[in-house]
Amino acid sequence: MSHEVFSLEELALYLGRDRRDIEKLVNRGRIPGRKVGNQWQFHQVEITRWLEQEMREYSTSELRSLERTNRSDDFCSTLPVTALLSIETIQVPLEARNKRSVLEALVEVAGRSRQIWSPCEILKAVQQREEIFATAYAGGVAIPHPRNPLPDAHGESIIAFGRTSSGIPFGAPHGGLSDLFFLVLCRDSKSHLQILARLGRILQLRGFLNALREVDDAETAYEFLKNADEEVANQDR
Repeated sequence: MSHEVFSLEELALYLGRDRRDIEKLVNRGRIPGRKVGNQWQFHQVEITRWLEQEMREYSTSELRSLERTNRSDDFCSTLPVTALLSIETIQVPLEARNKRSVLEALVEVAGRSRQIWSPCEILKAVQQREEIFATAYAGGVAIPHPRNPLPDAHGESIIAFGRTSSGIPFGAPHGGLSDLFFLVLCRDSKSHLQILARLGRILQLRGFLNALREVDDAETAYEFLKNADEEVANQDR
C-alpha cells in the first residue's frame, strides 16, 4: 500500500488493527485525521509521526502486526535489522559526551558503509527531528532518525549502532539517561516503520538491554543483535 492519504478502512489495514478499534480512537481524537464530507481521511506523513510516538507503548503483538503490514521489498523482511546493520556500522564504545556528539558520531559510523552521500544533510535532519520530539525510549535506548526519508542523502537503508560508556541526557521519559543508540536511515516510510517495529520487538526481549550493555566490541555486538533479530523472527514461525 503506497497511498499518501488513507481512508478509515485503509488505515486499519495499514496498522494491522481492527477497523472498529481504529474508528473508536479516531472519534476520541487519538489518531490525527480529518473529515471530508462524511468520510475520514488520514495523511500518511501525519500517521507515521503519530506511530513513532505511539509504538513505544505497543505490545509485542501490536508491533508484530505493524511490522507485517510494512514489510519492505528492498531488504530481507525476515531479518530486517541484520540486513541493514554490519560490523562496520557498529561502534562500541561510542566516544560521545552529549546529544550532539552522539549524533555526529553515529553519522560518522554510518558513513563507513560508503552509502552516505551527504553527512551534513543527514546530521541536520536528525537534529531537527530531535528538536521536534526526542527519540529516546525508556530503558536507556534512543533511535534517532530523520523526520522524513532522505533518499538523495544516502544510498541503501542503514542502521548504525553505538553504546556510550555512560548515560547521556537524550530526552528520555522522566529524565532518564541513554547509552544505547540506533541510528536508522531508511529510504522510505514503509521501511522505516518496519525497522522501528522490529527494533521495538527486539527491545522487549527478556534480558536484552542488560546483555547488550555487556558487549565490548563491534563483532560481539553484531552477533548479539543478529541473534536477537533471529529470535524475533522465530516467534513468527
